[in-house]
Amino acid sequence: MIFYLLKRVLLAIPTLFIMLTAIFVLVRLVPGDAAAVILGDQATAASLAALRAKLGLDQPVSVQYLSFVGRVLSGDLGQSLSSGRSVVHEVLVVLPSTIELTTVAVAIGLLAGLPLGVAAALGQNGWLDYLSRIASLVGLSFPAFVSGLLMLIVFAIQLGWFPVLDRTGTGLADHLRSLVLPALNLGIIMMAYVMRVTRSAMLGVLTEDYIRTARAKGVGPVRLVWRHAFRNSLIPIITVVGLYFGTLIGNSVLTEIIFNRPGLGKLIIAALNARDYTLLQGVMIIFAVCVIVVNTLTDLAYGLVDPRVKFS
Repeated sequence: MIFYLLKRVLLAIPTLFIMLTAIFVLVRLVPGDAAAVILGDQATAASLAALRAKLGLDQPVSVQYLSFVGRVLSGDLGQSLSSGRSVVHEVLVVLPSTIELTTVAVAIGLLAGLPLGVAAALGQNGWLDYLSRIASLVGLSFPAFVSGLLMLIVFAIQLGWFPVLDRTGTGLADHLRSLVLPALNLGIIMMAYVMRVTRSAMLGVLTEDYIRTARAKGVGPVRLVWRHAFRNSLIPIITVVGLYFGTLIGNSVLTEIIFNRPGLGKLIIAALNARDYTLLQGVMIIFAVCVIVVNTLTDLAYGLVDPRVKFS
């Protein structure tokens, strides 16, 4: 087990370097001079030269890359050009809000998607199966920003059940009410993915010989479904959860903007509006690290639910 853990963690290291290289290249592929973009057309030659020296843009690309990787590995993402504070500080201020939103959305997606997927598989071609498939199709058809706007208009503006603006700084009750709509917006989409994959995986497992053998031996229906069938359906479910988690982080950016929540989404927009080159690059790195961590945890989860994976 220890060897399996070390192997998965070591495999994440080259992935991290590839992501860092991609971010480094993409940021420098932006047309025009980065210093001119940040300072504007009216900047003097002296101010442009000073900013290029501050950002290290006057050095060779190879030196810039090595310096960039070295700073990131040491935990230094630079300083925000607009606020003057460290990028790490700016991110840590809003990161808990994004993690909270994403975690609650994942919980909603799993708590609703897993039982619905199992029920749809057990009642294949029944009314619950058709209803679940229609619901999942609707959930997958609406982009996060469209469903978010519809929820905001109906439940916050028309019905007044939830606040239009986020109330994170107020009491616990108001904070939870502010979290409901954005979490549901992301959770419903994830529920649709989880439900469809769970249904498909369960349908494949329920026809296996060992399921028929267990049923013939008199195994109870609850144990048969959850211990034998569902447990052996977890690999594709874990896969889709891990893959969609990265998409969920991206969708959380739009959701935070729509519902006016603090988080990485609003930080990205602020960095773009202020042309904060360093802050934008730092947030991209944080997103990349989050995706790599989630993918690594997904690989580790394979070994926990299926012992055969440890020896592959």
